[in-house]
Amino acid sequence: MLRASCCSLMLVALLVGCRVVEREGMLPLPENGPALTYAEMLNRARNQSAAALDAFYIDSWADLEQAALRLEESAKLLPKTKEIPDAFKTKLPGEADSLRQDAGKLQEAARAKNATQANEAMQRINQRIRQLRPAESALDVKK
Repeated sequence: MLRASCCSLMLVALLVGCRVVEREGMLPLPENGPALTYAEMLNRARNQSAAALDAFYIDSWADLEQAALRLEESAKLLPKTKEIPDAFKTKLPGEADSLRQDAGKLQEAARAKNATQANEAMQRINQRIRQLRPAESALDVKK
């Protein structure tokens, strides 16, 4: 009886320990919720991009499609954020639209299970997100 109890406890601990950790930004934003700041939304997009990469790495096409859908949502909302740095105010609508289009292409590639197209879309997405970093963040990285 003691062995069965110990085995059961170990199995429960293993299952709890192996559960998938939800990344920040993978839940949809509330429609009438408060607007996020530019930095918060950009961080959200970066987390979604990282989640997409993780899903791609293990061929989890459904998770990749979900991450692309959330990234597309973030790209749509990016121009509506608060505290947009002055350097991005004029070019943000175009850059956000390009990011949204790339997220849509990633979503299509995930549906088709096309690794080459998914990889190309993720490269463009990561480059766009990197280019949208505020200047002070880029300086912090150099230090």
